[in-house]
Amino acid sequence: MSSSPSASSTLLDPKNDAVFKMLFARTPHLLADLINAVRGDAPPIDVVEVINPGITPDELAGKFIVLDVLARDPSGQIFEVEMQVRGQEFWSARALFYLARALGNQLKKGEGYTELMPVIGIHLLNFQWSDAPKARWYFTMRDEEEHDVVLTYALQLHMVELSKAEKLRAGQAGPNSAFDDWIVFFQHWHEENIMSTITHEPVKQALAELQRLSGDEDSRRAAFVRERALIDERSELQVAERRGEQRGNRT
Repeated sequence: MSSSPSASSTLLDPKNDAVFKMLFARTPHLLADLINAVRGDAPPIDVVEVINPGITPDELAGKFIVLDVLARDPSGQIFEVEMQVRGQEFWSARALFYLARALGNQLKKGEGYTELMPVIGIHLLNFQWSDAPKARWYFTMRDEEEHDVVLTYALQLHMVELSKAEKLRAGQAGPNSAFDDWIVFFQHWHEENIMSTITHEPVKQALAELQRLSGDEDSRRAAFVRERALIDERSELQVAERRGEQRGNRT
């Protein structure tokens, strides 16, 4: 049985990767708007298909599992969109591996490389990745010296450090852009006085959808199971790190 949340404090956190996937896998038009906002000046896209809309119980409870949203636009480009909640040492290698796997999985037996379409990662980071005074990053395969020479656009990665983007947004003058409003959503979803200032209609719709999810018992249970799995994962990593330090001290 479902019920609507009585106050903003009951809203689920959209930075929980299970909540993120439930929210955007069910609303392709909002997913497309988020992708367009992150990509900035790139040609806007529509999402015609979410390739992996479901979440299995094993994925919810599993540790070291990524809950991403794979989507396809009308031209066949694939977008791998995820909320990254943990800043593990091997995170960048794992991010590249997932993009490369999505690229390789396109080809069926007998097909040529001309059939490959670009795979574009949209990764929102709920941690600080770099000390540089920059929140938005865009990576392609470019020459180290001749930066204008691109080997291929087959793999692309856009990253946003959410907390840093929020600080930069707060210091700028003028009205918010669509990107700014999305940052406000992910950072202040539970603050009614701030969310009431949002003007970008898709973000308003995302908040309404989040309110609907938050009133659904199954969605709340899924969010709880996922958060518990992430806590267990962090605990295991901390134990492993302490054991490593102890072994190092004994040598």
